[in-house]
Amino acid sequence: MGRWFDYTASDFDERGHRAEVRLDLQDIELPDGSLDGILSSHVLEHVPDTDRALAELRRVLSPGGSLYLQVPLLQGRTAPPAVPEFHGDDTPVFWRFGWDLVERMEAAGFTTTPLIPATFFSDEPDVPPPTGEFDIADILDTAPRDRLVVLGDQRAADQEGFRPGYMFATFEGVAAG
Repeated sequence: MGRWFDYTASDFDERGHRAEVRLDLQDIELPDGSLDGILSSHVLEHVPDTDRALAELRRVLSPGGSLYLQVPLLQGRTAPPAVPEFHGDDTPVFWRFGWDLVERMEAAGFTTTPLIPATFFSDEPDVPPPTGEFDIADILDTAPRDRLVVLGDQRAADQEGFRPGYMFATFEGVAAG
């Protein structure tokens, strides 16, 4: 990406991989309004204080800047895991996110649009969800269907491997001016 953009990768834990800078999303050591865009893929569920992290992300974005926040969407409403949960690199999971992340982002000063792949509402018979991991009925029953934007078509989703679609929910947040 560095060939096309002024791009800096960050990481906090650094056990799984290394980046140019080490950042804590709850206390980002960057000036106000210093970034035009932020991509955060499958990170926020590992941050203890979601609202503080969202406030920090908003603070470092310039007015009109965009945040693309991808989290696994595991249920309709956000809650902590019922039992301690860790991902493959032993990183603790503090939150299992739901659609209410939209309201939390808006409370932090973002205009928010939930983006989903074309596979999101399909039955996906060839890729059953892992047992107990996704509460599909709750996800579909509580989905803010009037606010969802589908990106790509079924062919593109299949080609890119966006299955199960619930793992690829992305929340676009544009920083208020």
